[in-house]
Amino acid sequence: MLRRDIFRAGLAGAAGLLGLSRANAATPEGRLKVAYHLSDADKVSFVLGNIKNHYEGTGGNVEIVLVVHGPALAAFKSKGASGAVSSRFAGLVQRGLVPQACSNTLHGMDITLTDLLAGFQLAEKGGVVKLAELQHQGYLYLRP
Repeated sequence: MLRRDIFRAGLAGAAGLLGLSRANAATPEGRLKVAYHLSDADKVSFVLGNIKNHYEGTGGNVEIVLVVHGPALAAFKSKGASGAVSSRFAGLVQRGLVPQACSNTLHGMDITLTDLLAGFQLAEKGGVVKLAELQHQGYLYLRP
């Protein structure tokens, strides 16, 4: 077998795998399923902007879960969140965003789910475990 044939076979196999992963990343209604990963405090506004653009770019035909852990979670504390973050976040939750807060980070920061902006759910096993579970369920993983 020529090297070129091996390359073509490998490329065809990779394309097939990519097609399978994309097929699994949609709901029966054809909506994409996307998991955003946010842990960097300096990326909060950027990620919220990406999610807004994602909803607009798909005409809302997307299911988005935002998993927040580490230093970024502090930006969502209801008593300390900026007006811009609070407003943008509330609008995204109204559009269907499902925000998940890492239980390990909550414990480490000594805060509760009720200390966060309205809409957060608890990622009971932790943020990274939740992200792995979502990927296993066919969600595409994005970490801007």
